Amino acid sequence: MALRSLAAALLTLPLAATSATAAEVVTSPAPLPATHERARVFLGGSIEMGVARDWQADLIAALANEPAILLNPRRPDWNPAWKPVAEEPQFRRQVEWELSALDSADVIVMYLAPGTQSPISLLELGLHGRSGKVVLLCPDGFWRKGNVDITAERYGITRVATFDELVAEVRARLRRWKPE
Repeated sequence: MALRSLAAALLTLPLAATSATAAEVVTSPAPLPATHERARVFLGGSIEMGVARDWQADLIAALANEPAILLNPRRPDWNPAWKPVAEEPQFRRQVEWELSALDSADVIVMYLAPGTQSPISLLELGLHGRSGKVVLLCPDGFWRKGNVDITAERYGITRVATFDELVAEVRARLRRWKPE
């Protein structure tokens, strides 16, 4: 148990401890920060262990010098043996962390990778699509791209066409963020 607590503590360390403006990454299941003094960016979208590349790592690297909290649901200790049922404690903990992180986010990145289905990401997109917080990258090759494009168009979800545009839009939103 002590090793797991140490791992959770390490997951909340800032990327560059020497800079007050460096991004801080909080990876599930580490607790979310108690205060909301910096913008929070939820890294939502395709994970599908073994199918989607770790695009979250790429986005974390791209945003490393931004004064933000990056909320990463992709956890290194995920166990595929956990049953996806509410009674499974570790599974419940993951889902509850994601729901809390989404609710607390100021920006919700949604990257739906080609070759994936990402049903949970589609659920999250449906829950938060009208919030004005979502930045969506859904390239050709995503399983239900047509549904996603039509829904995004109808509800005014910000869409970008490339990963570089995704990074630029998130940075622009971080520049505009003001604490409440």
